[in-house]
Amino acid sequence: MRTELNNYQNNLPLLSLDKVSFSWPCGNKALDKCSFFIPRPGLWMLVGSNGSGKSTLFRLISGMIQAQSGGFLCNLKPALMFQNPDHQLLLPSVESDVLLSLPKTLTYRESRECVKTALNQVGMVHLASRPIHTLSGGQKQRVALAGALASQANLLLLDEPTALLDPDSQKMVIETVKGLSQRIENPITVLWITHRLEELDHSDGAVRMESGRLSAWNSGSELQKQLNPLAGRRV
Repeated sequence: MRTELNNYQNNLPLLSLDKVSFSWPCGNKALDKCSFFIPRPGLWMLVGSNGSGKSTLFRLISGMIQAQSGGFLCNLKPALMFQNPDHQLLLPSVESDVLLSLPKTLTYRESRECVKTALNQVGMVHLASRPIHTLSGGQKQRVALAGALASQANLLLLDEPTALLDPDSQKMVIETVKGLSQRIENPITVLWITHRLEELDHSDGAVRMESGRLSAWNSGSELQKQLNPLAGRRV
């Protein structure tokens, strides 16, 4: 895995950080000369304990904060998705909520077509008229995914998207995201924070974050072996 990923370093990465540092006003250093890159579309996973810098990293990539030192490059349009989809879905029906994410320059016909396309990509087009409150947790997450796709984002930042879901819904969301990252045309890039070590099996590469820094890329299985003493509990 390391050799395979390193081969991409000679090409322009989709996303890269080079010794990026960031401290909050209180003095807490969240990122400490953090270096990181994503070479190609896929499902890339990140694990780390609370306070390791994961959320700060996502805020930086999404543009909410800026690096105080170091180099940052992002050749993708990011969309940040919350752990709880109820914090992201604002309108009463599936279709109306996805419409909210569309560029305002589209015509009515173009908007309807974009909504249909986005919902079709996540397997929810048949539920376009359903009220949001009648959906399961997994279905709500897929509507949130559709909204991100409708906004033309091609980098999804997912912070424990299955944490509040039952096992069937967890599987549904992982399969949907994996499919989007592997499709032949316009595959998306996904950076997924997880505390569930078994989810690493679905990744194209995995890293661990600790004290504001990221480890080298590994396969999901290799990282699980490194974290084996922690298996069965949060890391």
